[in-house]
Amino acid sequence: MSTTDKMNSQHHGISKVTLSGLLITLGIIYGDIGTSPLYVMSAIIGKEAIDANMVKGAISAVFWTLTLQTTIKYVILTLRADNNGEGGIFSLFTLVRRSKFKWLLVPAIIGGSALLADGIITPPISVAAAVEGLRFFNPELNTVPIVIGIIFGLFFIQQFGTGFIGKFFGPLMTVWFGMLGVLGLLQLSSDWSVLSALNPYYTYKLLETHPLGILILGSVFLCTTGAEALYSDLGHCGKGNIRVSWIFVKTMLVLNYFGQGAWLIAHQGVKLETFKASNPFFAIMPETFMPYGIVIATIAAVIASQALISGSFTLINEAMRLNLWPKVEVKYPTVLRGQIYIPSLNWLLLSGCIMVVLYFRESANMEAAYGLAIVLCMLMTTTLLNFYMHLKRYNQVFIYFTITTYLVIESGFLYANLSKFSHGGWITLLIASTLMMVMTVWHLAKKIRNRYVDMVKFDDHKQLLIDLSNDESLQKYATHLIYMTSANNPEEIESKIIYSILQKRPKKADVYWFIHVDVMNEPYRMDYKVTHIAENDIIRIDFRIGFRIAPRINLMFRKVVEDLVKNGEVDITSRYESLNKNNVIGDFKFVVLEKFLSYENDLPLFEKIIMNIYFFLNRFSLSEAKAFGLDSSSVKTEKFPMIINKPKELHLKRIE
Repeated sequence: MSTTDKMNSQHHGISKVTLSGLLITLGIIYGDIGTSPLYVMSAIIGKEAIDANMVKGAISAVFWTLTLQTTIKYVILTLRADNNGEGGIFSLFTLVRRSKFKWLLVPAIIGGSALLADGIITPPISVAAAVEGLRFFNPELNTVPIVIGIIFGLFFIQQFGTGFIGKFFGPLMTVWFGMLGVLGLLQLSSDWSVLSALNPYYTYKLLETHPLGILILGSVFLCTTGAEALYSDLGHCGKGNIRVSWIFVKTMLVLNYFGQGAWLIAHQGVKLETFKASNPFFAIMPETFMPYGIVIATIAAVIASQALISGSFTLINEAMRLNLWPKVEVKYPTVLRGQIYIPSLNWLLLSGCIMVVLYFRESANMEAAYGLAIVLCMLMTTTLLNFYMHLKRYNQVFIYFTITTYLVIESGFLYANLSKFSHGGWITLLIASTLMMVMTVWHLAKKIRNRYVDMVKFDDHKQLLIDLSNDESLQKYATHLIYMTSANNPEEIESKIIYSILQKRPKKADVYWFIHVDVMNEPYRMDYKVTHIAENDIIRIDFRIGFRIAPRINLMFRKVVEDLVKNGEVDITSRYESLNKNNVIGDFKFVVLEKFLSYENDLPLFEKIIMNIYFFLNRFSLSEAKAFGLDSSSVKTEKFPMIINKPKELHLKRIE
């Protein structure tokens, strides 16, 4: 079975609906959207006196937002756009980037950055809303230290892997959703008339009569902010498990929202702040159950952050493979497919979350800022989904109707959320803009570099390498000398590699190896091709690996060499007589060429700014050797000046 077939087999396995798969799905994916009842209704009602018509309108708007955005757009439509079982905006981009529209990278960068930025406010708002339930017992309680402590613990356990988290939290999330449904049903049993809010007419009346008008959608939107993360975590659970578990999750969410609505209508004319439990979520709990409810809500709020955190790891990992982010360390804490941990991002997110808590302090303040960035992400997903459906030849009428509908809905949500800019929404937009800048600079710098890479024909230098390999007057540098090359064409090679071999201390070797890595659109592809440029002297290997695969070139190269030896295509024993007769394997040495920006450049101002930012960011990224997973004991790093644009000729005059 080929590597690709094995990956496809794993994909089919993870797509099967199983009890363990459903539990992991509940534990990983639904934290954000599942804890929305903690703050959505209190955000919509605000400080106004409770009005029955407004409550029905709010419940109706929440129900139809969950139905249109989460159920239809994401669970039914967007999950179909899986890239060999993987989801997320970058996976979606890889599916459509083969099209002639090169600008599709723009919505991918905006969407990815916005999702990462909104992930910084998800843990604070969810945990703060749950912990604030303790004020039922002590109204003066300062919850900030508790919230920060819980968030720190959450990020600390990320290093053990989301597989561990899913197994641990899955059953607890089942209890959480069961509690939501039971509490809502108890309130509904006293007033079934609130079910009339299923009629979308009440949504229309809310927008028509509410003092804020369409701006109230900014609060309604909070009920579906976790939908994008649901798509990002597709590879962790499989679409089958997501779709089945969503039926249960949505049912419990709707029951709770309607239960809160029934309680609010029963207290018409009163302001929420007059109640001991000023949040309708806690108000519908029996007082004797309140301590248990707060504990369960707090545990669920911890899980609320997991979808965004694991989704953030996935996004940055994909961004690195697509050359949109500096190379940083990625760890694989579990054996489960798709489970990764990025230490630098983990602690960066933690720092951002702590700053958000210290700045806003109350969940009510965070509600005013939450959602602005994520609606941008949803609009970008809709844009890419449009091109995906065209590539897959969906019915044209269906495409235009669907995309137009969601562009209208999400533009309305964007307009409503823009009112949050001055209330703290600027924070997430500032973070998103910074992330966009990093991705854009990394991408543009690569294009500038590639534009000026000096390639030479291999045929012009092949005989020189063969002669060098057989030159008895030179001391041998290594038995096997390996270079990483960016040349896509096997008939070409970078001039700097030839310079390194022939002129920067001539490097005599028995066999010269050249390795090229192609990042493919398929997430888990692992293929290689061998080209014998000169028999027994020069060999090129082309690796074609998916954008989710870590480029562990050291291990991959070793496997290729084993296959070549087994097939009799290469002899790796030492060429020294004393070692050869005893079948001692020759040494392998990697040479990695790292670039620095030469002073001898006369770049246009814009390109100069881009390259200076790029090399500044490059200081914080992994070295080329570590990025390719090379063993440091067998790697020689050589630094080369990057001369992108030579300065104008100097007119120097000699004087006597």
